[in-house]
Amino acid sequence: MMTADILLLLSLFVSLNNAFWLPGVTPTTYHTGDAIPLLVNHLTPSQQFHHINSEGDTVSGDAQHYMYSYDYYYPKFHFCQPQNIRKEPESLGSFLFGDRIYNSPFELNMLDNKECVKLCSTSIPKEDSQFINSLIKSGFKQNWIVDGLPAGNGVLRSDDDQDDEEQKYLVGFPLGFVDVIDGWDAQQNPNRERDSKASQNKIIELPYFANHFEIEIHYHKIESNAHRVVGFVVTPYSIKDNSETCILDGERLVLSEKGDTEVSFTYSVKYMHFAQTWATRWDQYAYGFDSKIEWVSLLNCSGVVIALSAVVVHMLMRALKKDFARYNELNLDNQFQEDSGWKLCHGDVFRIPNRPLLLSVLIGSGTQLFLMVICSVILATIGFANSQSRGTLPTVMFILYALFGSIGSYTSMGVYKFFKGPYWKVNMILTPILVPGSVFLIIVGLNTFLAFVHSSGVIPLGTLITVIVLWLILSVPLSLAGSLIAHKKCSWDHHPTKTNQIFRQIPFEPWYMKTIPAALLAGFFPFTSIAVELYFIYTSLWYNQFFYMFGFVLFSFFLLVMTTALVTVLITYNSLCLENWKWQWKSFIVGGLGCATYVFIHAILFTKFELRGFVTIVLYVGYSALISILCCIITGTVGFFTSMLFVKRIYSSIKVD
Repeated sequence: MMTADILLLLSLFVSLNNAFWLPGVTPTTYHTGDAIPLLVNHLTPSQQFHHINSEGDTVSGDAQHYMYSYDYYYPKFHFCQPQNIRKEPESLGSFLFGDRIYNSPFELNMLDNKECVKLCSTSIPKEDSQFINSLIKSGFKQNWIVDGLPAGNGVLRSDDDQDDEEQKYLVGFPLGFVDVIDGWDAQQNPNRERDSKASQNKIIELPYFANHFEIEIHYHKIESNAHRVVGFVVTPYSIKDNSETCILDGERLVLSEKGDTEVSFTYSVKYMHFAQTWATRWDQYAYGFDSKIEWVSLLNCSGVVIALSAVVVHMLMRALKKDFARYNELNLDNQFQEDSGWKLCHGDVFRIPNRPLLLSVLIGSGTQLFLMVICSVILATIGFANSQSRGTLPTVMFILYALFGSIGSYTSMGVYKFFKGPYWKVNMILTPILVPGSVFLIIVGLNTFLAFVHSSGVIPLGTLITVIVLWLILSVPLSLAGSLIAHKKCSWDHHPTKTNQIFRQIPFEPWYMKTIPAALLAGFFPFTSIAVELYFIYTSLWYNQFFYMFGFVLFSFFLLVMTTALVTVLITYNSLCLENWKWQWKSFIVGGLGCATYVFIHAILFTKFELRGFVTIVLYVGYSALISILCCIITGTVGFFTSMLFVKRIYSSIKVD
């Protein structure tokens, strides 16, 4: 039955990939004069919302730090539109992650250079000018696509780069530009001399709207009349008076916030031959991440894990060796000696915990999430889900989560049997509903805030219904099948010791061994193994940057699992030595809560407390909390299973009367 379900899911996965478009996977050959579609995507925030004044100092002024995107054809932008706006097909993951791709009125033809082509003219009212100016100050950028390649802008070079072959481009280009002007209060500074006190200085940010675009298409010649696009660069300019020559260094365009502003949009196209091949065209994009930092971070974390592993293993092996020798010694002179330490808990250590149903469901969902993450990262590392396939990775994650529903439910039912819980049917129903349903409700709630600010990231009702249907036809049946198999076949309910009818009183334990303090202390070590990677992942998620260093993520995830397992086992052992036999919830919380708490704090510090606006704060805190909760479930599951195996192992190695 399981084999048939897996084959069914694989066939559905192939159908989904055929149904959704994955641009950039296969090369497109253009002949001279062939039309090259220029597609437009959403406008997204960037990290460049700070600006530099004439003295090189960083200022922020009144810029707002947005954390959501806008549709390109949002009416307030007044961008030129084609005669018929057509939405381009996208992958499911691409759509869920906010991509909104449309056709555009730009006309590009292979090898047809164009100079100062007028696109359209429009009038922008003052209310919309205020909106656009605020986005310019906040560093918003446009995202265009040609032949599956995003528009690049801003050439970056390292110290070792000497030729054009090594040039790197940032993804996207700015909506406009900002000049920083120092102002003075005439009453307090009658001589207009600069006052050293910042409170008496006025920072004026003057935004300029980009309305002319210098488009460069880099191509590689494969035959006499066959070419492939290997690069796409857009350089925006702000031009107040667009003439037929488009004077690029003339007076720039300022959108008036007191009246209407007439704006003309123009563009030029230039084709440049490059020796770079189609297969390596993505190498020219700068991902904004320094691999040297990654390596240093991984080396440091590896050292911490190795040292921690050595200390924990040495301590446990030494302590357990003494414990086993003492507990299993058959000396008639000492047969009436009273037991001590963790052996005293043998009659209670496998007692059913509080709320066993909830804990088993969380562990089952954690197993499902763990397998989804590890398999997704492995597939991304080997190149299955790469930058060329827009939205493939989220789609793969969604399918894998549904595919592992059977394993998650099997685990949940197995753990519930390990607890000897009586309501197995309730467990079977709750496992595919509780965590996915809660996540879905949180996303729907945050979706209402996105709709309130007219963000392009709003997930339409039809897409939400599609997700529900896919979940019902894929995940739920597999989950039910996994639960039924576990109920009949799983033998996790066999324990090495018997449980006493009367539970043992738990003595007082020091404050640092209580659940919450222990979780916060133990969670610091797993967090350090992923802290640097989290920064790069947040940059990719929030600022529309490509992320490709999945090998680093895979190794960091391995370090996370190792450190979580080690510190949780250490806490569990010490708790049992203090005769605290309630290890089930404690191992889950110690393994998950501490690391998740630091992940959430890291997310808040990532913004440097510069978020402004109620909706922005709610969205960022909401999504960050959701990520932290899922992290808690995953690492908590790791902590529970390592503790469960440890407890079963040590109690099966002693002799109990």
